[in-house]
Amino acid sequence: MVTVKIDGREIQTEKGRSLLEVARSAGINIPALCYHPAVSSYGSCRTCIVEVRRKGSYVLTASCTYPVEHDIEVQTNSERVKKARGLVVEMLLARCPEVQSIREMAAEMGITATRLPQGDSNCILCGLCVRVCSEVIGANAIGFSGRGLDKKATSPFEIASAECIGCGACAIVCPTQAIRIDDVNGFRRVNLSHAELERAVCTVCGASFFPTASIAHLKKIGAGGLLDLSGVCPTCRRKNVARVLGRTSSGDK
Repeated sequence: MVTVKIDGREIQTEKGRSLLEVARSAGINIPALCYHPAVSSYGSCRTCIVEVRRKGSYVLTASCTYPVEHDIEVQTNSERVKKARGLVVEMLLARCPEVQSIREMAAEMGITATRLPQGDSNCILCGLCVRVCSEVIGANAIGFSGRGLDKKATSPFEIASAECIGCGACAIVCPTQAIRIDDVNGFRRVNLSHAELERAVCTVCGASFFPTASIAHLKKIGAGGLLDLSGVCPTCRRKNVARVLGRTSSGDK
């Protein structure tokens, strides 16, 4: 265990945790856009910046990638932090002026406009989609392409990815809703991976539901126990469970 002081509070915690995790677990709010507990920290958005004092020196750093150490002092809302974080959010607002999550974060900091030239992107290059696809799903269907202003998250060569399974995990973790998943006419289309995937057809009602590639992937990684009703859509599954529970509660066999 190590002891850290965050905003004047002494907190004991396990060594190796990030400052962001420790602060949030103690009820101290630090804003963050590129952090998700399911994947490794990346420190790209810099909205979680804090001020750390260690051995008499001060440093501004991303709290999601800074591991706790014994006897460090952390300020999450000092004047230096507010100034640096405000500039970061202003840059994000300039890049993505129509993204609701960024507009709300800016408003909370009293930022209603940006002094910088405005773009029209809805992606902050946080990398959450890339990391969840690689680290959690294991598909590695997407990555980063280009450099500087041309950098983007996409599939290799920006063509339909053969590795995408259409699970939608990338869209779930995206903090700006930049990833679009469309289910149309028995297919699932993922704008990020440029993939179009066939969906399974429910054996009960005939509706299309989950991509067949996702089902095959789950079987491949040994999650077959989750697929006893893989041929049945979620709606029909819920109806079946309700019928079973109804018979059980009434004493019917």
